[in-house]
Amino acid sequence: MANLGMRFIRSFFGIIEHIAPSLGGRIAFRLFCRTPDPERVSEKEKRLLARSIPFMKGARRHDLITRYGRFTAFEFTNWDTRRDGPTVLVLHGWRSRTEHMRTIVEALLQRGFRVVALDLPGSGVSAGRTLNLASAVAAVRETADWLGPFDAAVGHSFGGAIALNAAAGAVRGVRPVFFRRLVMIGSPNALPDLFTAFGRHIGLGRRSQHALEARVEEIAGHPLSSFVAAHQLREMSVSTLIVHAPDDKEVPFADAVEMAGAGDHVTLVKASGLGHRRILGDSAVAALVAGFCAEGSATHALPTRVAA
Repeated sequence: MANLGMRFIRSFFGIIEHIAPSLGGRIAFRLFCRTPDPERVSEKEKRLLARSIPFMKGARRHDLITRYGRFTAFEFTNWDTRRDGPTVLVLHGWRSRTEHMRTIVEALLQRGFRVVALDLPGSGVSAGRTLNLASAVAAVRETADWLGPFDAAVGHSFGGAIALNAAAGAVRGVRPVFFRRLVMIGSPNALPDLFTAFGRHIGLGRRSQHALEARVEEIAGHPLSSFVAAHQLREMSVSTLIVHAPDDKEVPFADAVEMAGAGDHVTLVKASGLGHRRILGDSAVAALVAGFCAEGSATHALPTRVAA
């Protein structure tokens, strides 16, 4: 059935390439930004959410609004943590939510940080079924205005790209968000590559692909080619830790190597054997991340795990 659906999508874009490529690009952008149906959750995800209920109940919930809609921020503190003390912003990745960042949040709390974690637009308990870089960066800016300032930011996958672009002020009309330190876990380097791969996957023609990429510039205010993390990091001085697994099958390790070449302010640590998602539940990775947020330095080695 899934293959049948993809054949239909490819046929549709093959036809529209010849009659209305601009429309094809806009439809493709909507598909790219579509988030999963929150009602369709796997049994594994149900178990994770059930185990996380006590953890989430310990957070203060804040419902905030941008021009893109409502989203939710969760504020975590220990009994002895000052609400005006050093704060770390935590951002999950695509097809994810705050519960998946639990191990990292708990490690940060143990270091005495106040932690603010977002369910990004269209994710978790936040409203809508759409997520893109502009809506996410706007959410980070709104969160900083209400619950900041932030000492550091930690993002997994797309969440790392969001944190970087929020700090870089990469979205037109959204003021930059200041972080002294930035952690990117399993994050992509070049957003243009993601759009190229997506266009190839759904069978976009040349003109429809161009229209898809033009839609990014229309929304974010800058051409898609400007959203390359290695180039952005080279222009910034924020102390950055990149944690990436060489066996990551969703985001190539080469992306991390490219970003690490941006300058001496960027440190790369290999998390061998942890893939793209297992890395979030690893206690050694969480301790490394929390230590970097606290001290600005990181060990250059983690224990090697064998992928299950």
